[in-house]
Amino acid sequence: MPSVLSSIPGGAALSEERWARLAWSRIVEPQTVSARNSIRDHGPSEALERLLAGGDVGEGQFAERIETLDIDRARRVLDRLRVRVVIPGDDEWPLGLDQLPAPPICLYVRGECELSVAEGSVAVVGSRAATSYGLSVAADLGEGLATRGVPVVSGAAFGIDAAAHRGSLAGGGPTIAVLARGLDRAYPQAHEGLLREIAGHGVVVSELPPGWAPYRARFIARNRLIAAMSVGTVVVEAGLRSGSLNTAKEARLLVRHVAAVPGPVTSVQSAGCHQLVREHGAALVTDTGEVLDLMGRLSLDAVGPSRAPETAESELDPIGRAVFSAVPVREGADLARMQALTALDGRTLLGVLGRLCVLGLVARHEERWRKVPAARRRVPGAG
Repeated sequence: MPSVLSSIPGGAALSEERWARLAWSRIVEPQTVSARNSIRDHGPSEALERLLAGGDVGEGQFAERIETLDIDRARRVLDRLRVRVVIPGDDEWPLGLDQLPAPPICLYVRGECELSVAEGSVAVVGSRAATSYGLSVAADLGEGLATRGVPVVSGAAFGIDAAAHRGSLAGGGPTIAVLARGLDRAYPQAHEGLLREIAGHGVVVSELPPGWAPYRARFIARNRLIAAMSVGTVVVEAGLRSGSLNTAKEARLLVRHVAAVPGPVTSVQSAGCHQLVREHGAALVTDTGEVLDLMGRLSLDAVGPSRAPETAESELDPIGRAVFSAVPVREGADLARMQALTALDGRTLLGVLGRLCVLGLVARHEERWRKVPAARRRVPGAG
């Protein structure tokens, strides 16, 4: 008895798992639970044969897609677009995707790098309606991560996503763009050049086949891939209804790191970031070092606590600070006046004033002392 699969143009190829998964991806929507369960229980080829024979996946809702399924044509389109199909078990399959409750059936990939470059990557996401502050921070994070050898994953959208990708490219690192539509067209269209550059230095990926358009549900499904591919997600700017908060939620569910960049308390574009920190325990980060301290390699990417720059003045002991603060700026003070101001004995006071002179903080003119203006202070031991 001939296989039901032979009724599909190019159906002979469906005995191979790769093309059976391609067929599934052209029939069902991402995260279709019944399809996931059938593939898990029977394998992609047998599960597909059951579906074509009247199985209960979708209960007939995919009949029109099955009727127009043409595997030979689909493969020719992929060859023309230079897009490859990546499936679980391939060397370049990101293992983090297997932790999803509904992992993608397969992935469509275009780019000079293998998708496995996502190993150890960091997702940088945020608002489309970004401010100049957010764009600057996202670009700095993308470039900083790239120069430290950490790939950046994002969604290639306007605003924060694009800035993070461009920063990563500027830093010389690969970046991964995850789209919510098929790879036959750029999305958004204005980013055609950016996506071409990403494919030249990194990877563009989607779980949707060529020809499939972006819908809201597909954006939400896409966000889980961004979260799962990376070791953690950084939200740079996000309003309270931003889709990037959904990516952060997926990351939390996968027990990945979640971080947020703070913004002005008056900025609605950062309200979602502040909510992540306040209500969901996201780490507050301000630069690449802090992101890597949270998400990077243990001990190798750790950073110490932030400190103010050290100056000669900051190194003074309490007595030195007290004497320095008492020294006049314009009119110098003699020893008697300085004793009155500091309540120190002459010998101790002379010793402290001598030290301040050596540090370049105080100047002595004859028998009077005054502060050296900050702009004219020299570094001790220099020149």
